[in-house]
Amino acid sequence: MMRACVVIPAYNEATRIGAVIRGARQYIDKVIVVADGSTDGTPEVAAESGAQVIIHAENCGAGAATMTGLEAARRLGFDVVITVDADGQHATADIPRLLETLESEHADLVVANRFGRKNNIPLVRRVFNAAGNIVTFLVTGIYLPDTQCGFKAFGPRALKEVQLRMSGFEFCTEVISEAARHRWKIASVPTKVVYSEYTLAKGQSFASGLRTAAKILLRTFLR
Repeated sequence: MMRACVVIPAYNEATRIGAVIRGARQYIDKVIVVADGSTDGTPEVAAESGAQVIIHAENCGAGAATMTGLEAARRLGFDVVITVDADGQHATADIPRLLETLESEHADLVVANRFGRKNNIPLVRRVFNAAGNIVTFLVTGIYLPDTQCGFKAFGPRALKEVQLRMSGFEFCTEVISEAARHRWKIASVPTKVVYSEYTLAKGQSFASGLRTAAKILLRTFLR
């Protein structure tokens, strides 16, 4: 039987991280939180909620924190990793759907699709996602309906082979790039998402989104 764990990269999410961990542990007991330079008590809340906590002394970025978590899972002998955002926008009740899809589709990577269900998604997020999908397609040749979602399941092969080098939000596209490079089988599954003023404020701004796209394209075409 495959061993699975949840990895949650977190930066200053003390008010949200506890509920996310408790939700995830209803389905998977082992949760690894990477506190990415947090200064608000995130590590303490995560530990009290039952997670194993890894601390970055400085804020390194979502991509770097995710890779730290994936590497920890590998070293601990896990076969499958579910990555979940720390702000509570992902419904942890959908974790079984990702795991079931991983098995039923014989996939190496399952990416949640926030646009596949009747979710109340703000227009600005729809625009960001469409732009991210286009950039990802240009870089990888792979089109998915929601390339920028942090809610993913890495199967044994993907977990073994993935190596993220981009430290910021551009890591979501880099994951798909890794899938193309290693020829992983990818599946997509509709999931629930909950947006609030808090989660919208934590996401990328228009300017940072442009910088992310520029980084991805420059890194790809200047290799």
